[in-house]
Amino acid sequence: MSLTLDFTNMMAGAIKDGITDAEWAEGQAEFAKAHAAVAAMRRTGTLGFFTLPTDNALLEQSLAVAEKVRGTIDDVLLLGIGGSALGPIALRTALRPPGWNMLSAEQRDGYPRLHVLDNVDPDSIHALLNRLDFTRTLVLVVSKSGGTVETMAQYLMVRDALDKAVGAEHARDHIVLVTDPEVGALRKIARAEGITAVDIPANVGGRFSVLTPVGVLPAALMGVDVRAMLAGAAHIIERGANTDLAQNIAGTFAVMQWLADTKHGRRIHVLMPYADGLRDLALWFVQLWAESLGKIRPDGSHTGPTPVPALGATDQHAQVQLFMEGPVDKTVTFIAVKGREGQGAIPGRHADISELAYIGGHTLGELMDVEQRATAGALAARGRLNATLHVDAVDAWHMGALMQCFGLATAYAGSLYGIDAFNQPGVELGKQYAYGMLGRPGFDAAKAEFEALPAPNPKYRA
Repeated sequence: MSLTLDFTNMMAGAIKDGITDAEWAEGQAEFAKAHAAVAAMRRTGTLGFFTLPTDNALLEQSLAVAEKVRGTIDDVLLLGIGGSALGPIALRTALRPPGWNMLSAEQRDGYPRLHVLDNVDPDSIHALLNRLDFTRTLVLVVSKSGGTVETMAQYLMVRDALDKAVGAEHARDHIVLVTDPEVGALRKIARAEGITAVDIPANVGGRFSVLTPVGVLPAALMGVDVRAMLAGAAHIIERGANTDLAQNIAGTFAVMQWLADTKHGRRIHVLMPYADGLRDLALWFVQLWAESLGKIRPDGSHTGPTPVPALGATDQHAQVQLFMEGPVDKTVTFIAVKGREGQGAIPGRHADISELAYIGGHTLGELMDVEQRATAGALAARGRLNATLHVDAVDAWHMGALMQCFGLATAYAGSLYGIDAFNQPGVELGKQYAYGMLGRPGFDAAKAEFEALPAPNPKYRA
């Protein structure tokens, strides 16, 4: 089991206008400061995601729920948005067989399907609610604050459906609240109604919470080896203790992206796994990188690279044209999965047709590997910066390692950019406007401010 990062194609020795040795030395010096800053925050107890891989008490909360309901449910319905939804979706895609929700109970070894409502589109919600048998469904309501308007709206609708299906008295037995240990609306509901609640530690932000019950509980319910997942994450924390970039993979990722951005204008960071199972990991990364690093610095300047998800080989026929010949403003980080070269033997046929004859005798795994390496080489040949994360398998250990690696890299990058990677003030104003428009108490001023904005002008309609 391993996670390695080859960033040869980011460096000037291999690519035109790559990161120079002098710049890398500067990056090492700045990383030492970032590492110290993150360590200082960790000592104050504000960075709880560091301790998640070894928090056995927190793990046991999820395992206890999973054991209690084992064999009694066919479906898990998770209500959440942002990090509360993207992490569980990524884990389902990576760690359960393709098409998990379409498999029979026997094919799923009796483990439940996982449905994630991550929006408030009424068409999607009504379609799913009409499809579920709530007598055999467990509902996870995921909101650390207990006040996320989208999740609370989902909860109110689902709670009503549960009441109608199983009766108000039994509805609470079909709900688990995933929220702050002490405060918030969901914690109040848990105490008042005796509903099971599990903890998102107060010092863990939503987009860093996948290794809390936010991700661990739905994964455990689906039969994922969550202990292995946490072991992979713990491995990255151990490597993160080292200030030498050669030993610290998360630090290396952060520094190479920061240097590419600030020294070479590569302000768009593409994550492109060559495995369908990692497709949704890239979407999870986008929220992590964007919401953490898109900030205003104390001096008033703006910063933040733009993350973009892609999928190999699919996006070789979509985005790679832009990566190759579009603006020179991107880095591409591939994720390559080892050991699949023998999988998916391609039959030989049509020997008289050259476009097909050469493919026979190869494998799909070999084709994926060759296409990833060819794309990386082609980008390098055109002076396009790229790196490759190598994983031995798409399994629980490596998913835990990947997610912890990106989380730790985000913490380092925040310090390198000189911003707070753990807040999200930029989304608050829109929330305040929405609260005011919906009549939430205490948001009258926000409503008035919104109503004072310029009205739509018919002159500017097409």
